[in-house]
Amino acid sequence: MLQRLAGRRMISNLLSNMKYPIARKDPSYVDNFHGVTVVDAYRWLEDPNSEETKAFIEKQNEISTKFIEQGQKTSIENKLTKLWNYPKYSCPAKHGSFYYFYVNTGLQNQNVLFQQKELVDEPKVFLDPNSWSSDGTVALSQKEFSEDGSYMAYGISENGSDWLKIKIRDVNLGKDLEETLEKVKFSEISWTLDNKGFFYSRYDQAECTDGAEVKQNENQKLYYHYVGTNQDEDIMVVNFPDEPSWRIQAVVSDCGRYLILPIVKGCRDNLLYYIDLNECEKIKSGLNVIKVIDKFENDYEYITNIGPKMYFRTNKNAPNYRIIIIDLENPHEEHWETIIPEHENNVLDWAKCVDNDKLLLCYMQDVKSALQANCLKSGTLVKNFPLDIGTVLAVSGKKKYSEIFYNFSSFLNPGTIYQYDFKIPNMTPQIFRDIKLQLDGFNQNNYEVKQVFYESKDGTKIPMFIVCKKKEIIAPRPCLLYGYGGFNISLQPSFSATGLMFIDTFDGILAYPNLRGGGEYGEKWHNAGRLLNKQNVFDDFQKAAEYLVSSKYTTKDRLVIQGGSNGGLLVGACINQRPDLFGAAVAQVGVMDMLRFHQFTIGHAWCSDYGNPNEKEHFENLYKYSPLHNVHVPKTKSEEYPSTLILTADHDDRVSPLHSLKFAAALQDAVRDSVQENPILLRVYSKAGHGAGKPTSKKIEEAADILAFMRRTLTVDDVNL
Repeated sequence: MLQRLAGRRMISNLLSNMKYPIARKDPSYVDNFHGVTVVDAYRWLEDPNSEETKAFIEKQNEISTKFIEQGQKTSIENKLTKLWNYPKYSCPAKHGSFYYFYVNTGLQNQNVLFQQKELVDEPKVFLDPNSWSSDGTVALSQKEFSEDGSYMAYGISENGSDWLKIKIRDVNLGKDLEETLEKVKFSEISWTLDNKGFFYSRYDQAECTDGAEVKQNENQKLYYHYVGTNQDEDIMVVNFPDEPSWRIQAVVSDCGRYLILPIVKGCRDNLLYYIDLNECEKIKSGLNVIKVIDKFENDYEYITNIGPKMYFRTNKNAPNYRIIIIDLENPHEEHWETIIPEHENNVLDWAKCVDNDKLLLCYMQDVKSALQANCLKSGTLVKNFPLDIGTVLAVSGKKKYSEIFYNFSSFLNPGTIYQYDFKIPNMTPQIFRDIKLQLDGFNQNNYEVKQVFYESKDGTKIPMFIVCKKKEIIAPRPCLLYGYGGFNISLQPSFSATGLMFIDTFDGILAYPNLRGGGEYGEKWHNAGRLLNKQNVFDDFQKAAEYLVSSKYTTKDRLVIQGGSNGGLLVGACINQRPDLFGAAVAQVGVMDMLRFHQFTIGHAWCSDYGNPNEKEHFENLYKYSPLHNVHVPKTKSEEYPSTLILTADHDDRVSPLHSLKFAAALQDAVRDSVQENPILLRVYSKAGHGAGKPTSKKIEEAADILAFMRRTLTVDDVNL
């Protein structure tokens, strides 16, 4: 149905009857940061189990649910469900005698893992996570097959938590073994080549590990598990008791001789240790750990090896990354060899060894993927793979196989899976499977994607993708501006059913700026938006909004900003700094308390991007932009906050919901007796986490909430429902 409405003009009618819950202020919580006294009045909201916190959440959900439902949520959810209902596939991957791939028929809560002997055979269900719970909140979070493919170790996550339970499935029997490994978090699963067992990392915390806790994750240890034994028999291989914040990755080398140990403590830079497994007949405690890199200065990512010569992707003396060879028998830096030099402009996003002697390399060229293969021994180019403007989402292939599959996606393409075999060098990559929307009338040719470059506050050119329906004349339309800008994470072109729904329903525009702090232009781009440079990220986002308005794409009352996690921080900081720029804002699972983030779950790892509040210089910087600590009372209409929806989840143990609860309480208190007319809403989802493993039903519910909120708060003309 088509309607005309000015959504924002309707809000004041509801606000006249809306009463925000009054969150108790407790002035007794006072911190002293380097001589600066900071009152933390809502610290009681950090306890997720208190009855007072539960009551606060319940009242907030009552208000937000009522508001959202009046934005035609039911009609929006019905349309979104139809849009979401199309078959989705992953790349086939060969393990042992079988191929495996995921399928979701459309609206299944979790993807189903299928198995087939040959690609032309009828596939059969190998593992169906939908059978684990009635509501889809138990998810398959990771898997790793043994070298011969006879076993699959896999992680199970409940309610969106990062905590895992590892099970082992006998492939030939199609049944799980009896043992279950618990207290696993932030862990790789790496099998030894004898197929007898695998390395994994776990914590020894005895208290609650269901995802609702806020305690710091410390003292991770590396264990080895022999198949067929109980967890209490597992062998503790590596432990660093003097470094409680270290997290231990473990990768068995392709030859099986070496256990590569990249050690991390933040979200960038790693140490590089290894163990020579040939020096022991049986895995045991106290193995000799040899140090190669003993300072947290750069990234070193293992790719493959030829004997003791290890191939690593690194940004050591290469902000755009290069591939080097480190000989473990002569590991000093002066003996390193560069096999793939750093590209002057393009960023080496990832590398993988396939077909015995090929390096499959994926670069970012102005944020778009470029895929090629080079010779492992000489580094020379072997093949370029033709790609449109978009992203290589996934690739499957192994050193021992000549065949690869890769999944290419874009803003308007849900995914095309290609197949290529290096045994046939003149072969053109074949479309193995084309993922298509089951939506009448959808035609990619009716839409267009532009990449523009605009100037930030300091003159830096920032790239931004703009996606919309083709029109001869640019005229202001509703615009969704989405951002992230942090942790070296790149915001590349990808398909979003919710984004397409925004365009189609509101005749809208999507805008994705590639803010500094991301990895789109290598380590220099990342460094320009982290630590003391974090304000650049907010400036980039605000200038994107100004560009969209000045270029007539949209107007303030039609413009909504959105971001999640670090992007939630982005939204929170920007509505404090420039409330006059935006009509609405959606902050999902955001980091809002920048003075205490490092004290909860894995928050201490984020100091690599944000800085440590315990250090004076970083405290002063964090205090300037921390969303919780910069909430203001609107005294004029230009200071009025945009309509704001804050979203979080009760089992988010990555960014604890306490961040969103405290921020919402502070905002609502600040606007209560002010000129504010726009709503400040908090929505807390149950049995959900930071995002990973979220069932389809909850994804659709959250997307419908967001779109209904946008419909109510933006000036929207033609609504196509």
